[in-house]
Amino acid sequence: MIERRIGKWLGRNTAAEKLFAVEVLVGKGRAVGLRVSEDPSKTEWAQAAHGAYLLRTNCTEEDPCQLWRWYIQLTEVEDAFRTSKSDLGLRPVFHQKEDRVQAHILVCFLALVMWRTLELWLKAKAMGDTARQVVQELGTIHSMDLLFNVRDRGETRLRLVSKPEPLAADLLAHLGLKLPTRPKIIENVVEKNHL
Repeated sequence: MIERRIGKWLGRNTAAEKLFAVEVLVGKGRAVGLRVSEDPSKTEWAQAAHGAYLLRTNCTEEDPCQLWRWYIQLTEVEDAFRTSKSDLGLRPVFHQKEDRVQAHILVCFLALVMWRTLELWLKAKAMGDTARQVVQELGTIHSMDLLFNVRDRGETRLRLVSKPEPLAADLLAHLGLKLPTRPKIIENVVEKNHL
């Protein structure tokens, strides 16, 4: 029980976990004390590296600014992969063929390009770099298709777009976007596969 509590504490304080060793002292089958010891070698390293960010690489580039730019680009690409899964709601895909892997990489790349384009668009409109919040807020806008059987035309599909919430409406106005206010006839629709 006490070991779990110490583990939780160390888990919440990862910097302390690296510097200190915590040991429960047991006597007659019960916890009777706690020994907290500091690892001097790790303490010296922590003091020397305090406020510094260490990057390890196999690149031969010597300019630290260039290395930092590459690192930031790498974190942005990783963030784009996370965005495609979380913000865009793409499910994990396990590919068996190389051409499908290549296609998935292309889709992820396009998601990154679209994400960066949105960020640049927001900066140009003096809205900062709040792409995630904008996508989340605009995600409250929904569309719905209504199907009608019309005598002369057969099946007709009308698409309706919901009225945006006030915050989403303000975002759209600031971005210079307008939603359709009337239903629109939609043709050449590819039906979703329902499992």
